[in-house]
Amino acid sequence: MSAQESLISELEDAISHGSDERRAKTLRRVTDLFVFGSGHFSQDHIALFDGVFTHLIAHIEQSARAALATQLAPISNAPPQAIRTLAFDDAIEVAGPVLTQSPQLDNAALVENARTKSQQHLLAISKRKSLAETVTDVLVERGDRQVVLSTAENPSAKLSEAGYIRLVKRAEGDDQLAQSVGSRTEIPRHHFLRLLAKASQAVRAKLEATNQHSAGEVQRVVAEVATEIQKAVPRSRSYTAASALVSAMKAEGRLRESDVEAFARDGRFEETTAALAALSELPTEVVERAIVHDRVESVLIIAKAIGFAWSTVKAILTLRAADKGGLSKHEFENCLTLFTRLKPETARQVLKFQFQNTRRPAGG
Repeated sequence: MSAQESLISELEDAISHGSDERRAKTLRRVTDLFVFGSGHFSQDHIALFDGVFTHLIAHIEQSARAALATQLAPISNAPPQAIRTLAFDDAIEVAGPVLTQSPQLDNAALVENARTKSQQHLLAISKRKSLAETVTDVLVERGDRQVVLSTAENPSAKLSEAGYIRLVKRAEGDDQLAQSVGSRTEIPRHHFLRLLAKASQAVRAKLEATNQHSAGEVQRVVAEVATEIQKAVPRSRSYTAASALVSAMKAEGRLRESDVEAFARDGRFEETTAALAALSELPTEVVERAIVHDRVESVLIIAKAIGFAWSTVKAILTLRAADKGGLSKHEFENCLTLFTRLKPETARQVLKFQFQNTRRPAGG
């Protein structure tokens, strides 16, 4: 039985015959499997998880749905149907994280949600990192004061001509909203003047003291500089000597975890990669991609599946980050939390999903 069939069979059994506790446990297992492996899943895998999550969502309690939403929300390739179902959940504890963070929700879904759901749903949408005019038009038209203020204070929210007209009108008699709207660097001059004309003396003084044009120029310069920042391109590597050394060590039964840690601590990238590939039975290029290009979870998955200790993983992560200025204490703590939480069984299942077509042949 394949990993997919086994998972679906377990899911159906948990839903048909299991208690709420068993369903929640099954959900946690499936969620961990997806979260830790999402960086490598194919569209077929995503579709499989989409069906599994959507099926589970219909049978689990609100607290479990909320936990699922929190974990799936920031993942760029999260199952789309499951994300939509969570976003339209009546409970804001469930919908909120997805509405605020999920890149899987397009403008059409956000507009539909904003037109039909509660003010709390609108407030969650207003906090997104990016908001199109079609979305903000609904927020400033239908939203209550808290929603409108949150939208006005969101520097990434794009506002249409109609949106500004509504905002300026709603700001009459509301000093906090008037100052938030007037402080937007891209506010058209004619709307700014209308706002000033009806603002209180206190707000008018603050807004007139703000040099809008200078602020806008500074922001444009910063944006231009930011676009010039490029990530360093890793140098191409040759694994001929490293692979020969590692293969000999493995053939003689001398290749151990301590060797991988020593290679990593000594900054020997090729030997570290070749040793990880040999112990995990993954192609060298897959392990190299995990170390250099992929999210840090990829390294954690491989290490956990092999059975490495945290000290070895930390050495590998230090080597991985050497060209990027290193990792902060906070980043190491986050990695340790993820690594501790990740179970070996889950890591091995993730590898099956991710690399089922790239594993070395037996004896290869």
